[in-house]
Amino acid sequence: MIENERHVLVIFPHPDDEAFGVSGTITSYIKQGTPLTYACLTLGEMGRNLGKPAFATRETLPDIRKKELLKAAEAMGIKDLRMMGMRDKTLEFEDDDKMKQLVTDLIEELNPSLVISFYPGFAVHPDHEATARAVVKALRDMDSAHRPKFHGVAFANDTEEKLGEPDIIHDIRDVQEDKLNAMRAHISQTAHMLEMLEEGIKANDPEALKWVTNERFYTYDWTNDSVE
Repeated sequence: MIENERHVLVIFPHPDDEAFGVSGTITSYIKQGTPLTYACLTLGEMGRNLGKPAFATRETLPDIRKKELLKAAEAMGIKDLRMMGMRDKTLEFEDDDKMKQLVTDLIEELNPSLVISFYPGFAVHPDHEATARAVVKALRDMDSAHRPKFHGVAFANDTEEKLGEPDIIHDIRDVQEDKLNAMRAHISQTAHMLEMLEEGIKANDPEALKWVTNERFYTYDWTNDSVE
């Protein structure tokens, strides 16, 4: 059972980040009546997949991905979707204080009891890591008595070796079709993976099934904070 929260704030850099990692959790919160805001920092306009034959150009991809993000939000039941207007594949070059302030402003406005984002150091992509740093820095500067919980998504190859087993595992089997629909909404980037995933689900392949049976999160040790 997913715990009740006052308000959940989800922050990721790209459309489809939420679908792969936390769409089952998002849907579960929304279905139990928890207010939820998703702040998507970019439109993923530098996504590598333009199709073969091409279905998009660099100029048209942002609009395609925006429409996909709106469709994914609908699939999950998200009513408060924030498109933050930053540029894809440049977040690592943004001023750290500007990034932290963006997160701080959202927290001050929404007063969430839980923030979900990537876990710093284990998020692989430079935009993911920049987002994770900003979230952790914003939360670190808060009074611990009023700091929201942080659930981080970590998927680097050495995650369990260094962080151990996940601190939180959400059983999302009741909403697995909602998760698949969120992933299907981002079809320009997910078509190949979805094909393999759905074949694996039909074949009861354990690696495929784990995508639609649970979502895994790590909490953050504020007493051993090393983010700079």
